[in-house]
Amino acid sequence: MKIRCVWEHNGNDSLLHAVDFVGACTRGPEKETAIEKMGKEIVTYARWLGVQVYGPFEVEIMQDVESKLDIRDADSDVIFEDERNALDYDEYERLKEIALKSAHDFLLLYEAIPDKNATCLEPRKTFYGNIPRTAQEMYEHAKNVNAYYFGEIGVKTDNQGNILESRKKGFALLEAQPDFLAARVYRGSNDEEWSLRKMMRRFIWHDRLHAKAMYRMAVKVFGVDKVPDTFLLNKGYVFDPAYYAEEENKMRNG
Repeated sequence: MKIRCVWEHNGNDSLLHAVDFVGACTRGPEKETAIEKMGKEIVTYARWLGVQVYGPFEVEIMQDVESKLDIRDADSDVIFEDERNALDYDEYERLKEIALKSAHDFLLLYEAIPDKNATCLEPRKTFYGNIPRTAQEMYEHAKNVNAYYFGEIGVKTDNQGNILESRKKGFALLEAQPDFLAARVYRGSNDEEWSLRKMMRRFIWHDRLHAKAMYRMAVKVFGVDKVPDTFLLNKGYVFDPAYYAEEENKMRNG
């Protein structure tokens, strides 16, 4: 199976973005490491969406982008050539459904962590400041890109409510705009190019990035049996659907 990818890099540091598995991405100190990780990333991503994929996998580089950003900390500003194209309504609904599922599963993971201020991570500075080290900090960081991402494509919203509520509000405001599915490329902050397709990829990508960090940190602190693998990241851990349903019911009923 061929995996079409965009290679974003600064020196040897690499981000490899899967084009057809929106938001799936690997990192490495060189391209080869990122390529080696891509098969597992696609398997876990597809399993999360309830889809089966079969190897062996072959990475095909569709776009090569040299960046000035701190790629090793997952700083990214690439726009895929495919992301300049218009969306039809069915594809928009499909991508929106994934972006909302991502927010929903991120919230379930966060809510299930026993102590949201516990951590085993050492302090470290990145391009955006100190890394989020606790579940609380990771959640707030992931949630609070909402106004920023929507704002980059001309939608004025806020970060109020939980991560799912604020994202749903942003999409509702987007859909109230005329011709919101048109092929528009926006020149956003820091002269970065954005589009509707890119915004939805960035939400899913950003959620996955911090869900991985939150899950792995929480497993080290509390143990694998105490933390729901809502993104199905751990190949050796089978998530209990009954537990998932129970946690969702708790969340809905306050």
